[in-house]
Amino acid sequence: MPTMDLKGLSPAPVTAFTRDGEVDYAANARIAKWLAGMDGVRSLVILGHAGEGTFLTEEERLKLIRTYVEAVNGQVPIIAGITGEGTKVAAEEAKKCKAAGATGALVYPNHGWLRFGFQKGAPQDRYKAIWQESGLQCILFQYPDATKASYDLDTQLAIATQDGVVATKNGVRNMKRWYVEIPELKKANPNLQILTCHDEWLLPTMFDVDGLLVGYGNIAPELLIDLIKAGKAQNYTEARQIFERLLPVTRAVYHRGSHMEGTVALKLGLVHRGVLDHATVREPLKNLGEKAEAEIFAAFDAAGIGRVEQLMAAAE
Repeated sequence: MPTMDLKGLSPAPVTAFTRDGEVDYAANARIAKWLAGMDGVRSLVILGHAGEGTFLTEEERLKLIRTYVEAVNGQVPIIAGITGEGTKVAAEEAKKCKAAGATGALVYPNHGWLRFGFQKGAPQDRYKAIWQESGLQCILFQYPDATKASYDLDTQLAIATQDGVVATKNGVRNMKRWYVEIPELKKANPNLQILTCHDEWLLPTMFDVDGLLVGYGNIAPELLIDLIKAGKAQNYTEARQIFERLLPVTRAVYHRGSHMEGTVALKLGLVHRGVLDHATVREPLKNLGEKAEAEIFAAFDAAGIGRVEQLMAAAE
């Protein structure tokens, strides 16, 4: 199988639910078709943080993969978030995702590492097991510097040079590390695709990357595709203009008390754009309330990001 080409926008879609909290597969298929139909979208990454992946049952996760694969009809690869705690558990999860039609794996760290840290060698063994057991092309997921699951450079280099690892999604949120470590990763593996996931402050990372893998891709894919083009052209003036236009939305969605609130805000943004009818989430997420909803809607209006009924109708 050819290596996934992720040199562009890889949105991480939300998971749409019915009003009574069940997975709305028809609504998710509409999201998939809308995003996959855009020139510049390279993959869809589901079952991650934005997609409330760990809030779904195994049956729901696998059915959602099949829904996405059918909806995009080969236009883009579907990448599944792999979140199982143990290495064996994660490898088994990846095998099932592959059987459901996924092409890639966004490999989350063992969540125990967030609190307790990781033992040397454990992260690379996790990637090796997932690749060998499933054949899913793996994306190295670099967590924020503030967590104990943010891999040191040696660990990143070891993972980035393993068979089956095709990209890194870097969300270190420490520009000192970014400017030192990204060149070292590219030197070690020139074919490694560099993807930023700094949703809340994309501009500083836009000139060093092959693409974006972001929840932000749900709500403003058109502008993010333009931002990627400006970054690749090293056109700072144009990139800055797009960034400034997006800033009201960035603040309303991502500059919140908790990054977890961003998922709820993304759904509200999709409601305002006419992609979703409502912003139902699953516990432990909570609704943001009428004041936040009004702020988010006003931010989209300020950015001139309108409704997409015609595009959605074309995707039916």
